[in-house]
Amino acid sequence: MPRSPSIVPQGADHDVYLVMNDFGRLGRAWCEADEEGTNREAVIRQLFEDHYSHPVRIVAFNTAEGWSRDVTVDIADEVRRRFSEYDDVPRSVAEFLESAVRR
Repeated sequence: MPRSPSIVPQGADHDVYLVMNDFGRLGRAWCEADEEGTNREAVIRQLFEDHYSHPVRIVAFNTAEGWSRDVTVDIADEVRRRFSEYDDVPRSVAEFLESAVRR
C-alpha cells in the first residue's frame, strides 16, 4: 500500500504558525497557507490585511525541535503593540483581540 506524503515540512528547522478561523455555520477550520505564509511576521501581516474573517486561535510548532503551543495571546499582544502603525484596523482584528483577552 502506498504511503501518504508527510505534512511535516522537509528540512525545515523553523517555527510554523497556523490560524484557526471561525466560518460561522460551516464551523471552524485551520486555514490553508503556503510555507512562506506560516511564519510569525507573515501571520501578523495577514491579520492586518484582513486575510482571516474571524481568527479564533493561533498555534505554533517546530517539528525539528519537537514542540507545539497555543500562541493566540502572544500574537494578540504583538498585534496590540503594532496597532498604532496602521491607519485602518480590520474589524476581524478588533474581534480577535477581544476574544484573546478572555483566554
